[in-house]
Amino acid sequence: MSRADAILIFKAAVAAVQPASLMQQHIHVQSNVLTVCEQQFQLSPATTVWIFGAGKAAASMAHAVEQILETLPLKGLVITKYGHALPLRQVKVAEADHPLPDEDGVKATTQLIAQLQTVQPDDVVLFLLSGGASALLADYPAGADLLQTQEVFSLLLKSGADIYEMNTVRKHLSAVKGGQLALLANTTAWCTLILSDVVGDDLSVIGSGPTVADPSTFNEAIHILDKYHLTDKLPPAIYQHLRQGSIGKIAETPKPGHPGLQHVHNFLIGSNQIALKAAQITANQLGYDTQILTTTATGSVTSLANYLISTAQEWEGKKPACLLMGGESTVTVTGSGKGGRNQQLALEAGILLHKLPGILLLSAGTDGTDGPTDAAGAFADQDLMLHATAEGLNATAFLQQHDAYHFFEKAGGLVKTGPTQTNVMDIMLVIIY
Repeated sequence: MSRADAILIFKAAVAAVQPASLMQQHIHVQSNVLTVCEQQFQLSPATTVWIFGAGKAAASMAHAVEQILETLPLKGLVITKYGHALPLRQVKVAEADHPLPDEDGVKATTQLIAQLQTVQPDDVVLFLLSGGASALLADYPAGADLLQTQEVFSLLLKSGADIYEMNTVRKHLSAVKGGQLALLANTTAWCTLILSDVVGDDLSVIGSGPTVADPSTFNEAIHILDKYHLTDKLPPAIYQHLRQGSIGKIAETPKPGHPGLQHVHNFLIGSNQIALKAAQITANQLGYDTQILTTTATGSVTSLANYLISTAQEWEGKKPACLLMGGESTVTVTGSGKGGRNQQLALEAGILLHKLPGILLLSAGTDGTDGPTDAAGAFADQDLMLHATAEGLNATAFLQQHDAYHFFEKAGGLVKTGPTQTNVMDIMLVIIY
């Protein structure tokens, strides 16, 4: 039952941050007045409402907006990950690759920019942003190419850098990230609605902040690459671009207070905290004594796995219990296997649980995809690990090869949901029974 309950609790967290319900809370139209959060816009017959967006949840967010604004003529384009598109009536959907940008992303971004540049002063822009936009809004610096940009993204993803660090570099290799996209439309009515997949919900970091002023700099980007010993591995054109920016020969991203962004309103409408509260309610209904440990977990998969299992061992409250944690772990990939951070965390925990009965850990991404796999994450408990050993699976060897996916595929611990149409980081839960 603990396995089934863990899945139910995770799914409740995901359901709470579905765009269909979130958008209804924040967008309303009555008569000729469009209300977006606390902003109100008077609509005239000449007003066009444009819907743009990027991210794993962009199509789902646009679908919800179309339902709410069904009486209005809409235009626009959203870019989402392959397999995450939905049929829309008025807004166009483009699919591209993630976590590495691809040619489809570049083409779609070019089309989005072209449409933005046709926006008129009396028009309203709603930009729908969710995690994944850093790769899906795809471009590259002058003098470089897509392959070189993919190489940099890949180096960052495997380096152990956190999302703030990765997106600082990404913003300074782009003409649309770091607040630059919002400078392209000639309107004074712009609202961005945001689902956060970033610990701490820093709006300048989520999706590389295409509509948010950027406090980071070219120099900081170079420092981050130095920190992770990536500078010498950069394609020469990429390094040259960053160096030119650091000495002022390429314009910086718009900083806080930039006059061109004064009309841009950025609203956080979905977060890991909302998801965890829903998970807590469901766990309580299932009879668990439930505690949220944190919504801002960071650190290596090893440190988080150790923390969660040791906390479970030391639990002195009522049983059965459910400990909940949200956030995003990091992993430095050295092996050649297949997996994602959640599967790697679950495997780290599983090795600890081999000799510990009465504890189950589940770690999964709310977007339904963990790394370049079709699984959201995985769960582990003593029974699963003993079964794996009996089947001749060496958990430590799989761990060292960063091959958690194939371990859990054989052992039976993968959590598969398919695309969830939302994205608010990861949910980690421990059931103590």
